[in-house]
Amino acid sequence: MSLHVFSRKPGTSGFVEQASNFEPMRIIEVEIGQPLPDISAHDENTGQSYRRARCLVRLHTQPLGLVELELEEGRVSPEEYAAHFWQALGEQINAHLRQDGLPEVAGLSARGLFSSRIPACLEERARFVAQAPFVSVIVPTRDRPEQVRRCLQSLLALHYPRYEIIVVDNAPGSRATAELIQQTYSDVPQVHYVREDCPGSSQARNRGMIAARGEILAFADDDVVIDRYWLVELVRAFSRADDVACVTGLVLPVELETPPQFWFEEKLGACWSEENDGSCGRFTRQIFDMTENHPKTPLYPYTAGNLGGGASMAFTAAFLHSVGGFDPTLGAGSPAQGGEDLILFFQAVTQGYKLVYEPAALVYHLHRRDYPGLQKQIYGYGVGLTAYLMKIVLEQPRLLFDLVSKLPYGLFFMLSARSPKNRKKSENYPRELTMLERKGMLYGPFAYVRSRWAVCNACKAA
Repeated sequence: MSLHVFSRKPGTSGFVEQASNFEPMRIIEVEIGQPLPDISAHDENTGQSYRRARCLVRLHTQPLGLVELELEEGRVSPEEYAAHFWQALGEQINAHLRQDGLPEVAGLSARGLFSSRIPACLEERARFVAQAPFVSVIVPTRDRPEQVRRCLQSLLALHYPRYEIIVVDNAPGSRATAELIQQTYSDVPQVHYVREDCPGSSQARNRGMIAARGEILAFADDDVVIDRYWLVELVRAFSRADDVACVTGLVLPVELETPPQFWFEEKLGACWSEENDGSCGRFTRQIFDMTENHPKTPLYPYTAGNLGGGASMAFTAAFLHSVGGFDPTLGAGSPAQGGEDLILFFQAVTQGYKLVYEPAALVYHLHRRDYPGLQKQIYGYGVGLTAYLMKIVLEQPRLLFDLVSKLPYGLFFMLSARSPKNRKKSENYPRELTMLERKGMLYGPFAYVRSRWAVCNACKAA
């Protein structure tokens, strides 16, 4: 059995280096705070058998890191993999035990790390849940009723006492989503349906914001499966520091069945290696602002994608209303194609607030399975990035000089094979995807101007 570790430097992920084989990988979770289970190559949910497994290791429900195991013999016993988990994540395990006031350990066995006392982290969460604020969870969607169904099933299983779910049907081409909500969730008081006929993800989120009653507004995409503790950890992170306006969470793949899904996961992993050489990563809580929590990296805060993503994020309602919500000139469905989350992250940290990245707020995302879909997505990411930067320059011209001063490093960052963004890419990552992202970045400023013109005309027509 062989091992690959992802907890420290996700951009160097071993499974991507092996992606030339394009073998599907089983996605599983292992809680080490209890006796460890056998890991089977057969997945009863999919009916498939796998030769590899990607294990999310959790302790007291908190995610610690990712470990890859080989399953060539059909099953791996806890006696076989426990030592590998320890080798990969021993430091993180003891760090968590110290935080809980529990004694450190010298290793991990098949018995797991059972404690007769309730861990401090679970006691703290229980106290928070007892007085948790009412939260609105907003899910924009368009003509994807089956994905909405799966997302809602996971949302309704949340470990959280008081929340509402607002499904925003964005310029639908049919009544499929409306009928799903009416037929399946009409007797579920938590679920609300609203319709927004103006197309665009920003328009949909703003419609949900208007309908929301919570003091905190959480947003999830319709193509994610929500972890049971996502909302409580997302909301609890607002108390991690003073003046927190935004919290983002960890996004992992719900499946790794096709090469495009591996490549997209490689791109996501590389984001957490940019500029920091792995000193902080996907499983480390981080606080960002412009003062004591400034990461001191050359492109901060303009590389706002390093702060989280739109698939898992929350804002105080007060902050979101103060900035006018999501910009309709950005985001899916607009010529800019993206960047609506990035500008809010940027505004949060540059307006004197803090942003918290909380890995315990976990969602599983359905990466695109087909290559044409991935091509379109990567190109859109490039467009959205520079469209968002164009918005900054047009609305805050004084920042142009700061951006120009960063341009030499920015070009190195984007174009050099030795830059933090590119040096982690595997040999199997298609060069075409890199070129598509750059092509999108060249078009992004023009896309933003076009998008502003379109929105302006739409407002005049209205």
